[in-house]
Amino acid sequence: MNDQSLVLDASNLKKTYTSGPQAVTVWQDVALQVSAGESVAIVGASGSGKTTLLNALGGLDSLDDGEVKISGQSLNQMSEKAKTELRNQQIGFVYQFHHLLPEFSALENVMMPQLLGGVARGEAKKRAAECLAQMGLEHRMDHKPAELSGGERQRTAIARALVNKPRLVLMDEPTGNLDQQTAEQVENAMVQLTDSSDTAFIMVTHDASLARRMNRQYRLLDQTLSLLDE
Repeated sequence: MNDQSLVLDASNLKKTYTSGPQAVTVWQDVALQVSAGESVAIVGASGSGKTTLLNALGGLDSLDDGEVKISGQSLNQMSEKAKTELRNQQIGFVYQFHHLLPEFSALENVMMPQLLGGVARGEAKKRAAECLAQMGLEHRMDHKPAELSGGERQRTAIARALVNKPRLVLMDEPTGNLDQQTAEQVENAMVQLTDSSDTAFIMVTHDASLARRMNRQYRLLDQTLSLLDE
């Protein structure tokens, strides 16, 4: 794994919560490296700390120990402003709930990260249209979220995560709120995406079949992240 292709480098991560007089360890000694074009799944029981770990990898949650580097840049040494800029430019987020803005069309929702990053409106519109077409939504661009199906809303959210051409995309239960048939459609779109992209993907999921379609699978259990056997 050469340094140039290494997108995420996390080492010795530890997270604790204070519960009354005691500190409760969520996970510790977590290490994870993901290179460009790789896809990684993290599975584990509810309450095991998967979402907390994903947020820590994206600089949204603090750590008690360890270091996270994105493209060689240490999040530990960044100001909140610098981390916000890095997230906008290099990290895409997809959640279980799409978090689309209801008053805007699919196209306008996907344009938003570009506009926030200072990209000209015409260029942002072109890039957003490309991402929606990549997710098979070229015929739904002008529809607002309420006019889209659950699967279409989630694919719009994925397009939004990709619009700034991030080096890393973090996905938290991206199909967890969908029925089985719709989830399979979204899964297929995601797998096709991971197979054809230089972006690194880290996905938290309860879906074992989806996890197996990623390049590597890890389990978070008993405060430890471990690689599952092939």
